[in-house]
Amino acid sequence: MSSLPTSRFRHAALIGKYQARGIRPVLEDVAHILARTGVEVWLEQETALNTGMTEYPSLSIKEIGKQCDVAVVLGGDGTMLAIARELAPFNIPLIGINQGRLGFITDIQHKDMATALPLMLAGQYEEERRAMLEGAVLRPMRGAGFETIYEGYAINEVVVSRGATASMVELRAEIDGQFVANYRADGLIVASPTGSTAYALSAGGPIMHPGLGGWVMVPIASHTLSNRPLVVSDSVTITIEIVAGRDASMNFDMQSLASLLHGDRVTVRQSAHKVRFLHPKGWNYYATLRRKLRWNEGVS
Repeated sequence: MSSLPTSRFRHAALIGKYQARGIRPVLEDVAHILARTGVEVWLEQETALNTGMTEYPSLSIKEIGKQCDVAVVLGGDGTMLAIARELAPFNIPLIGINQGRLGFITDIQHKDMATALPLMLAGQYEEERRAMLEGAVLRPMRGAGFETIYEGYAINEVVVSRGATASMVELRAEIDGQFVANYRADGLIVASPTGSTAYALSAGGPIMHPGLGGWVMVPIASHTLSNRPLVVSDSVTITIEIVAGRDASMNFDMQSLASLLHGDRVTVRQSAHKVRFLHPKGWNYYATLRRKLRWNEGVS
């Protein structure tokens, strides 16, 4: 058996989408690759519990944040988003192995991991830091003022939208206290550059390079055709007030809060934390777009 490059990292956390069928053998393969580079391998607690893997010690997410210096995530972009939100405050770099469909941020394919992982752990990688959204839901109190009923982080987007069976909602948007527009629509998306290739893209928004310092506001099926996507600085605070409509809901990536009330305000600003992604050497964003969006199909 040939030797692998020695890891520059000492403690690696392995986190997997344990609900996926057949995930255990792949997790075991990844763990063996990591161990052969000399890194100490720790399994995330829920991953270990739900796969029955007992060969490696396990840690909670908080313990991973305190004790590990790199995390390897096996799954799709949804799995990576969930883990990245929790580990961002600890400034731990993340390596994604794609077990999903698109994989914009989990960019190592299963067939390539035996080659790519050891080289990356040895220091041959491209690192990027991506901005996160931080938001809250404020509810008017009797008398005056607001109380915070929900706080959260998002890497992709914050969405305020109509209920499952209700008609459109009316939303009032402000930027740094300045009125922008009233939207009568199915909803409004505030997306980061990372999220510009997710829901915002499906709703007709632009693709933003992750190095840009901005957010994009994208109305969903607006009743007014002139309500177009708006790109704004990421230094601003965006406020979205529920003016009319029943059962409006709010979604921070995959974290939801249903049944917002008239007068509720959703505030969105840049988080103090950033997500650190490690990519294979030679990775570039435009190649990812070409591959994932199939821009090169039918081109000689």
